[in-house]
Amino acid sequence: MASILSARGVTKRFGGLVAVDHVNVEIEEKSIHAVIGPNGAGKTTFFNCITGFYPINEGKVIFRGEPLVDIPPDQITRRGISRTYQNIRLFANMTAIENILVGQEPHLKSPWFGAVLGLPATRKEEEAAHEEARRIIRFVGLQGRGDILAKHMAYGDQRRLEIARALASKPKLLLLDEPTAGMNPNETASLTHFIRQIRDELGVTIILIEHDMRLVMDISELITVLDYGQKIAEGTPVEIQRNTKVIEAYLGRGATNPTAEDDKAEQPELPAT
Repeated sequence: MASILSARGVTKRFGGLVAVDHVNVEIEEKSIHAVIGPNGAGKTTFFNCITGFYPINEGKVIFRGEPLVDIPPDQITRRGISRTYQNIRLFANMTAIENILVGQEPHLKSPWFGAVLGLPATRKEEEAAHEEARRIIRFVGLQGRGDILAKHMAYGDQRRLEIARALASKPKLLLLDEPTAGMNPNETASLTHFIRQIRDELGVTIILIEHDMRLVMDISELITVLDYGQKIAEGTPVEIQRNTKVIEAYLGRGATNPTAEDDKAEQPELPAT
């Protein structure tokens, strides 16, 4: 299957700190691809390089055959890349519908004065935008909650709303940064099903940063592992679970260096949680 995004030698430095170090990743279209690694491995920085929040120092990112060079985040969103954040960044004092309407902004065409003058074309576009927002509300399972302020919604619903706002920009590629952080097991299971639904029903490619290893191993077709900004492994969930470099990154070098007493024991696998 063709790649929708290629990261080639992507490097990001902050002074003397190399946060992302010559990372190469190919993301297949309509796949669910996880990026994992210990805390501080450079995962979110890598997302920020893809989405234009950080200019890269070396390498390049190619999206749908076109390089993303010196392009601001809003233009990258217009090209079809959207994201969520590790810490929820909703507009707390706006309703769920209003948050989704904000997400549609990259594709609205009416000029600002159209709203001031009440031009027919602007009114028509606004009506269509509200109808699309209601459709997205239903798709993400928040029907009946469109008029609730974001700050008054349950935590799990806020996570879904943030994804809904990202989907409102009509992405071809969706980056999810720890979408199940802070969720209980039932909420996590529900969101896992929903992520698959986004890919299967909307055809959206998904890159996922996640610390819940059960979710990662269950949902991902391919996994890239970062440690200290470098890619140390890539493969299927089964391959990653048995990779000694990955186990060392998570558990320490002693985890793959058995003593004389246990050298016949089966090697440990990556923990599920």
